[in-house]
Amino acid sequence: MENNKLMPRKALNKAYLKVKPGRAQINIFRTSVINLLNQVSPDESEEFNKNLLSRFLRETYYHPDYFINTKGRNDLVIHNGKNAKTSVGVIIETKKPGNKTEMLAPDNLNTKAMQELVWYFLGERIAGKNDEVKHLVATNITEWFIFDAQLFDKLFAQDKALVKKFEAFGDKQLSSTSTDYFYREIAAPAIEANLERLTYTHFRMDDYAKALRNESEDSKLIPLFKVLSPEHLLKLPFVNDSNTLDKRFYSELLHIIGLSETKQGGKKLIERKKQGQRDIGSLLENTISQLDSLDKVNRMADAGRFGDNYPERLFNVGLELCITWINRILFLKLLEAQVVRYHKNDKRYSFL
Repeated sequence: MENNKLMPRKALNKAYLKVKPGRAQINIFRTSVINLLNQVSPDESEEFNKNLLSRFLRETYYHPDYFINTKGRNDLVIHNGKNAKTSVGVIIETKKPGNKTEMLAPDNLNTKAMQELVWYFLGERIAGKNDEVKHLVATNITEWFIFDAQLFDKLFAQDKALVKKFEAFGDKQLSSTSTDYFYREIAAPAIEANLERLTYTHFRMDDYAKALRNESEDSKLIPLFKVLSPEHLLKLPFVNDSNTLDKRFYSELLHIIGLSETKQGGKKLIERKKQGQRDIGSLLENTISQLDSLDKVNRMADAGRFGDNYPERLFNVGLELCITWINRILFLKLLEAQVVRYHKNDKRYSFL
């Protein structure tokens, strides 16, 4: 639906939109897009053009950190990690340039490409138990439609009647096992019922032809560059995100507190540094030392809620105090930054 269409600039996180890419990044992007558009051919097969797209995404953005390839019947997927063992983050349905019958259009979303996206999404989300899909894309390379997976989850994965039919189809319990039957009889009605709620990002790469060949129009290219980036499509944190800590600052903060980050079974855990590696000058070790020497924990009326034994209680009380102090300090520094920014970077308004 035309009313639900967003241009790349409107679709991007406002904080991410403010992050300026480097000149080298924009130049690589410009060259890659020009090469892609020059090589795409309506006379070649869908497979030919899909390979061009895959190479464009890998060389411009995703290699070597995010694996791109086919998966099952999916034309292309972008994984959330470096290999095929990691979860799928982006599902891409490609169509041959000129295939207007199966490709989406702003005034006609309920086409085979869209029905295929619903099929692949339910396969990942319901059959594969993958809740880490971030976006779904339909493209013929020139024209792009990008959907947020959270919307697909709400409209399709949480539709109990649709999921029941999807599972019955997968178990071969319906009158046909043909995927065309699924597209026509199951996916199409579900899409039709949700057309008014299907918000999407839409753009044509050939609309940027002038900006691609003119360095003075870089500002027009930036939203296009960002909307296909891992930061957007895989919803990665970025440096200027006010809700995200810079990695180096985060590591230093853990060190100052007296904590370390470890991995167990694929999960990241934050815990007290091991015996022999602890820094007596860290906030946590100082706090624990003071609590212990002054016997503060045993005098607490509700000490039991901090652990089953004295060492656990000592650690948990100390950690809670440290986190409270750090949060207050960070809040004051963020407030200071906002005040200074409000006064046009006049440092006289800083707290120190």
